[in-house]
Amino acid sequence: MTQSAATFQTFPSRPPMVPESQRLAGRLLVLVASIVLIGVFVAQALAAADIFALDLGTWRLSLYAYLAWAVALGVAQVLMRGEAGYKALFLLPALLFTIALVIFPTIFGLYIAFSEWNLSSFEGQKFNGLDNLRTLIHDPYFWNALLNMTFYVVSVFFQYALAFGLALLLNADIRARKFFRVAFLLPFMLSPVAVSWMIGKSLMEFRFGPLAALMRHLGWDNPAFFATPWIARFSIIALDAWVWIPFMIIMLLAGLQAIPKDIQEAAKVDGASTWSTFWQITFPLMLPVSVTTIILRIIFQLKLADIVINTTSGGPGGATDTISSFIFREYRDRSNVGYGTMVAEVYLVLIIVFMTVLLNAVGRFMRREAAL
Repeated sequence: MTQSAATFQTFPSRPPMVPESQRLAGRLLVLVASIVLIGVFVAQALAAADIFALDLGTWRLSLYAYLAWAVALGVAQVLMRGEAGYKALFLLPALLFTIALVIFPTIFGLYIAFSEWNLSSFEGQKFNGLDNLRTLIHDPYFWNALLNMTFYVVSVFFQYALAFGLALLLNADIRARKFFRVAFLLPFMLSPVAVSWMIGKSLMEFRFGPLAALMRHLGWDNPAFFATPWIARFSIIALDAWVWIPFMIIMLLAGLQAIPKDIQEAAKVDGASTWSTFWQITFPLMLPVSVTTIILRIIFQLKLADIVINTTSGGPGGATDTISSFIFREYRDRSNVGYGTMVAEVYLVLIIVFMTVLLNAVGRFMRREAAL
């Protein structure tokens, strides 16, 4: 009974040390499996491109090599990390799933991008080097679509301003507030394809559409929403905003409801005006939510295609084209798989660069605001 409590103190047991030879065997196993996988994939690609006369059949051999690499990677984790390696095995399926469905298709798309492959041709797929890239550089329709995407992305900031105003309205103590919240969220529940047909092809139809008839009564002699380039662009933006502004309202309304009411009430007691309260209290507190909303909305905007495809098919004369709708028409109308894939790969690189620069700029801005 007189023994010290320290006698009964227990210490967590350290995991057993993994022998260096076992770790070396695990690294060697991963290295050999990776070399075999890369070698099989490169050989299969060269054979498919007719660069080397190899008869490897389908891509099934690459699949078998990938499965063998996955098994080797799991065994190597146990060899190199011991008990912790068994825990890592639970994360391995997610990693392999990402590689199989994201990374491998991207690499395979890059392989297709450097080939001439038109589904309407009897010659099949042929490696053509940088020809698709040269065609893209001198393609005015691609640059026009990229310029349109810039215009559409810039419009996100105007959509944000409108969404912020509506979120403030829905957050205020007004009559039938719950009804208006549901009503404003209804467009977000619809598919963009349904919106493009319901509004773009029906309400905004030139001859019999109700909106066109209203414009005639208001004095617009030729209410063709999709016949003039700039009017068509603004019409596409209006349709897209009608679908996605509710999403921004949801995000901003959640942020507004999270702001403590005591802060705003204290500002009113101190005699601050409504505008001063918004600009000096509400807006700064909403900056994290606002930045998140704008970034997510830009990501969705970079994929804009369905409304354009269903309403204008990129017309008139490519005036409303986006990169995604341009790629779609390359596949569907021209059956040009090689060039369409090159456009998609280049666009992916542009998105990665743009989003990296944007996130870095936003990070610096938020750190500077936090320091103030």
